[in-house]
Amino acid sequence: MATIPAYGSAAAVSFNNYQTEGFYDELFDDNGQPRPEAQQLVGRINSLMPGELLLRQGAAEKLLLQMGITFNVYSDGQGTERIFPFDLVPRIVAAAEWSRLEEGLRQRIKALNLFINDIYHDQQIIKDHVVPHWLLADAKSYRAACHGLNPPRGIWCHVTGTDLVRDKSGQIYVLEDNLRTPSGVSYVLQNRLIMKRSFPQIFDASRVRPVGDYPGRLLQMLEYLSPSGVPNPRVVVLTPGVYNSAYYEHSFLAQQMGVDLVEGRDLVVKDGFVFMRTTSGFERVDVIYRRIDDDFIDPKVFRPDSLLGVAGLMDVYRAGRVALANAPGTGVADDKVIYAYVPQIIKYYLNEDPIIPNVPTYICADDEQRDYVLQNLDKLVVKAANESGGYGMLVGPHATPEDRLKFAGLVKDNPRNYIAQPTLSLSRVPTICGDHFEGRHVDLRPYILYGEQIFVLPGGLTRVALRKGSLVVNSSQGGGSKDTWVIED
Repeated sequence: MATIPAYGSAAAVSFNNYQTEGFYDELFDDNGQPRPEAQQLVGRINSLMPGELLLRQGAAEKLLLQMGITFNVYSDGQGTERIFPFDLVPRIVAAAEWSRLEEGLRQRIKALNLFINDIYHDQQIIKDHVVPHWLLADAKSYRAACHGLNPPRGIWCHVTGTDLVRDKSGQIYVLEDNLRTPSGVSYVLQNRLIMKRSFPQIFDASRVRPVGDYPGRLLQMLEYLSPSGVPNPRVVVLTPGVYNSAYYEHSFLAQQMGVDLVEGRDLVVKDGFVFMRTTSGFERVDVIYRRIDDDFIDPKVFRPDSLLGVAGLMDVYRAGRVALANAPGTGVADDKVIYAYVPQIIKYYLNEDPIIPNVPTYICADDEQRDYVLQNLDKLVVKAANESGGYGMLVGPHATPEDRLKFAGLVKDNPRNYIAQPTLSLSRVPTICGDHFEGRHVDLRPYILYGEQIFVLPGGLTRVALRKGSLVVNSSQGGGSKDTWVIED
């Protein structure tokens, strides 16, 4: 049975004693005053009757439970089902700042798409010595089977989730790119629904840009990819199944788009096309929004032991008779070592400087940079090139000497697989902690759709590190989420 925290009704929670504690705060300036875009929200919360905010937080969590937004916690030995953690205080982004971020995200995804297309064709960027040859030769996520592929409309990365962070100075950086099967957008949509119910008056008064049209835009983008000559393309969402951690999102997006949710066993290749098994026979499928990693989508091309994919799917894809989003092979741009070269990639393909900078990054495959990393493990964050979800990572200042020694060995044994970055003092947002507010560190994952045009969803998923002092925002590591309000001009 799912559980939610219990809230009392007597406490008066306000921002009167809230402290930014020297961190950049998304709602308050250094003098403790609300930023202009947050003034209405702060005033409204401060004016609530004692206990009212906590009652609204409890109501929001009951709504999450009713909506089925839960996950299983097996580490406690009881398989406890809990709601996906959500905090009622939103992150707010001013219109001018969002405009710049939107421009920077469009620039980045355009350059990455050109990079992926290049490395699966002429590899001119390597021939011109902009990125080293070993970078690609040793990339675990490079798929040789995708060499020479020409995806529909020349687009590889149709859905991207780009993680952004802000440091103590207020500078926003790209922390990493997620171009394989980025998850979390369903929480953006559900968080918004909850916030509109919790604060309807202040929500309308704040002129928050909408996010509810995302499923429609996603469907429009997928239909844009369909093979030519198909007037009413059939789109499906391909899921690994109910035991996948993102299954809720797969089913939610399929339902919102009004398309079928399928597993690999529901699809078959015959006569050079992909068909879906239905109660009335086989029906042709034209576009597959796949939520399955490359290795599992076709046992004839990738992992032969995969039971999740569709045998022969890649042959149909190569022939242009079905579209896949995202295109196989896009994960090469998720490699955290390739991430370090994205500023050069943008300059090479677009002849532009990056609008949103990378976090300064040390490449452990470089002898001099590796020596620096090994000598400063207590100050750096070290990441494995192809891990995600907060795994394969060392936060040096918070690690034990034993952990740092272990990671030093990993870096020495396989330097190509690691990068290191300075430990940023991530920005914070006030978060309900018992009967008061405390600042908790956050990042931001906007979602970008690349179809006929590049669309950036206003805001995205603000992930929050709910553990005091923690910098790890991933839900698998104890993180939660907040709504993100982008204010209209």
